[in-house]
Amino acid sequence: MDLFSRSWTALRTAVAELHDEDFARPSGCAGWLVRDLVCHLIIDAQDVLITLVTPAETEPTRDAVTYWDIVEAPTGDDPLDALIVRLATAYEEPWLLKFHLDDVGSAAGRAAELADRALRVGTRDEVLTSGDYLSAYVLEWTLHHLDLIAHLPDAAEPPAEGLIWSRALLEKIAGAAFPSSFSDKDALLIGTGRRTPTEAENAELGELAAKLPLVLG
Repeated sequence: MDLFSRSWTALRTAVAELHDEDFARPSGCAGWLVRDLVCHLIIDAQDVLITLVTPAETEPTRDAVTYWDIVEAPTGDDPLDALIVRLATAYEEPWLLKFHLDDVGSAAGRAAELADRALRVGTRDEVLTSGDYLSAYVLEWTLHHLDLIAHLPDAAEPPAEGLIWSRALLEKIAGAAFPSSFSDKDALLIGTGRRTPTEAENAELGELAAKLPLVLG
């Protein structure tokens, strides 16, 4: 819970500190500007709120690792992705995006702090404990924090403990460890296809290279 809150707070703080011109810069998500990514974070916050108030009676079918599916790389044709771009444009002023994220995001953060970790919740036609659900979202927040600052070299990076946790979770998803020479940030960027490995890095990856990138959905 604490790691969820710290990662989410750091990401929301990074958004709050953006300059207006930063919203028109590209993000680390292919085809999305920073404003599109921030709009996506608003949707994510709504998902957290909805999930935490959707109790389930059946046994868990997923955990923090199996919550994630490996999907095809986005092509830009997905209707929801296209909707987010249109919705982000409709905000017109960056401060409106900041306001909405702070409003909904703060509520999601409070809901996470109050949640019973053992409570079973339903989302995406699956069941998992709220503890596992929130743990899975540490990876979401950390990756999107990296996406947010991809072209903003002066912006604050995600919390170190969030990077460590997210790397460990991604390694469990991959079923293999990244080379110890890789920083946590590079393991996440390369592992999810956000950065192409150099020839030397590709050699270090060995058999794991064939599994990459891991596009999570």
